[in-house]
Amino acid sequence: MKGTLFIDMSDSISLPRFTLHDYAERFADRHLLHHVLAKWAKKRPEAPALLNADGSRTVNWTEFDLFTTAMAKELLCLGFLKGDFFITLLPMSIDHVLLEYSCFKIGVIVAPLDLRISSADLLRAIELLRPSGFACIGVNAAFDLRESWAAVQARCPWIQNLIAVDSAQPVPGTISFDSLADPAWRAVRERSTKADEDFAAVAAASSAVSETDGALVIFTTGSTGSPKPALLSHRGITVQNMCLSGAFFGGDSGNSMLVHVPPSHVGGQTELLMSTLFGGGTAVLLETFDAVRSLRAVAQHRIEIIGQIPAMFNLEWMLKDYDSYDLSSLKFALYGGNAVSRAFVDRVVTMAPVIGTGLGLTECSGFCTYVLADADEREQVLAGLGHDMPIYPCSIRQPMRDNGCAGDELPAGEIGHVCFRGPQTFLGYINDPAATAKAVSSDGYLYTGDLGSKDAKGLHLTGRAKWVIKPFGHQIYPGDVEAHIGALADLVASCVVVGVPHEITSEAVVAVVEKKPGADLSLRKLERHARTLAPYMRPRHWIILEPGKMPLNRMAKPDHLRIQELALEEIAHLRARGQWDRAYLSD
Repeated sequence: MKGTLFIDMSDSISLPRFTLHDYAERFADRHLLHHVLAKWAKKRPEAPALLNADGSRTVNWTEFDLFTTAMAKELLCLGFLKGDFFITLLPMSIDHVLLEYSCFKIGVIVAPLDLRISSADLLRAIELLRPSGFACIGVNAAFDLRESWAAVQARCPWIQNLIAVDSAQPVPGTISFDSLADPAWRAVRERSTKADEDFAAVAAASSAVSETDGALVIFTTGSTGSPKPALLSHRGITVQNMCLSGAFFGGDSGNSMLVHVPPSHVGGQTELLMSTLFGGGTAVLLETFDAVRSLRAVAQHRIEIIGQIPAMFNLEWMLKDYDSYDLSSLKFALYGGNAVSRAFVDRVVTMAPVIGTGLGLTECSGFCTYVLADADEREQVLAGLGHDMPIYPCSIRQPMRDNGCAGDELPAGEIGHVCFRGPQTFLGYINDPAATAKAVSSDGYLYTGDLGSKDAKGLHLTGRAKWVIKPFGHQIYPGDVEAHIGALADLVASCVVVGVPHEITSEAVVAVVEKKPGADLSLRKLERHARTLAPYMRPRHWIILEPGKMPLNRMAKPDHLRIQELALEEIAHLRARGQWDRAYLSD
């Protein structure tokens, strides 16, 4: 890698150190997400770019590039313009990826949402973004989203384009995805994407897209706890792609990656999918995570790279026939999202000869620190979260000043706020300048919400400034769950929600609830009330306290440290009886 610095991680493995010069010179043809398609369509025209995990469908690089140009034409004909938002409620499918990259070509900003989102949260997201389009699974045996469709059609009649994808029957009031895709595929077969004025309009729209323009919206938990729409730019994503692909995925070697993290997560989008495509690799798409289908895909397609959160690894390892799957094709295993134990790392190194991890954040467009090692040097990944890249440096700083400027940088080894500065930083929270100003200082430092320190071994986190619980890769702000439980105002005096370790899901939600005097509060009533929460937000265990028994600090506020200790003690008893970690499988 000419012009690229390296950090020696062990006797056998080095970590490349990408610079702004590398991005400007060596990767000048990939500063826009859709420019990746043109590059690899020219260099590897017949190589597979997208592949269904079941092997039923493949899209090569030529088809990928031509189809997205033709589909972009269809979107322009529907009235989409640069800067419009397009919300998608779709799985990680080939059609979803094709639609996204069609939008990128004309400057339309894609906002993928979680398939399990509640109707209320869906309507909130739509109101925040005011999109010109909404694409959702239609009538489909695998996904029943009729409630979502009904809510959108009843409450958002102003959305110009409602598109039903993969529907077994027509959805009234919508356009079928096939009605747009069929002429686009016909253009691919006829190689006619440069033949008329409409395609000239696509070229003109594409030429107006800048690397500093928004490309993708990922809803993330902010410092106040409410999901916030973080706007990521082409430049921020492609810088992250350069670093992640070069550090972990083999650069431009064309490796295959299993992509099975939800498209609503930065891990599924910018990290696994887009970094794979950036390097000309093959993205093997699994619509939703399933442990059996994931391992089967690795074996069937001889996949070379797998990236997962710890909970996904745990579920795969728990399969009775896990050892029967041929995983010998794996070259690299990536994990992230939660702290892990030595036993976890010991198991991961049995899957692939090289493993890696780091810090990944939505507001950083994905990964921002990196560490990798082989089995003999596994202590490297246990020692911390690795090193930043010169193009996007990390610093440990004092709190942001009242005037909006970043605090002073702290010496090595001192604990402070983990900050980053550079091109990967997101453009801001949409329509929320106050929240953006709390996250990004006036002199450009992103305050991640994490506390930590740096030394010669890299970054070390010591705590979270944001109270975020992360079961199975989701982000839950305790205040949202507490507010929901507190709605039982006649029964609940106070409530504190904490996260506790869980072998399968990494973390799980525990709710400590104090009864009101004389209230008839039961576990059954609490669980019934929690059913209106999204499934991943529901407490997995409840601790009901008598009136006046909630631990308080000297300011008469709930003492979170003592409450956390109370929850850990309770879970220790459950774990000893086999009623915690492994009980997940019987829920």
